[in-house]
Amino acid sequence: MDIKHRMIVFDAADIEAESAFWAGFLDGTVEKWGDRWRAIWADGGWALGVQLAPDHVPPEWPDGAPQQIHLDLYFEGVDAHTAAHQRAIALGARLLKPADDPAAARGVQVYADPAGHPFCLCWVPS
Repeated sequence: MDIKHRMIVFDAADIEAESAFWAGFLDGTVEKWGDRWRAIWADGGWALGVQLAPDHVPPEWPDGAPQQIHLDLYFEGVDAHTAAHQRAIALGARLLKPADDPAAARGVQVYADPAGHPFCLCWVPS
């Protein structure tokens, strides 16, 4: 499968502090994607994202509130996303939230894997 880039996303009530921490720790840069999203780019094949979650409850490791993290997988173009969607469903994923506009140049759909863990399949312009 041809995935454009892979992103691990952290939910956070304070996306500026979370983004600054990870960018500083990884010697990366922060890119603002609207009011609710930051991307942290560093050397290597994976990137980090920070998504605004005003009611975020920090995990209490190893016991207590569960850890909160999910994967975003990006594809170039709607056609590549459609193929990824079909493959995910065939392998046992469930669609939790369809895209607001499936024909848009950029979009996201939320799924659950067979164990119920959420992940996003996203598409961006080629």
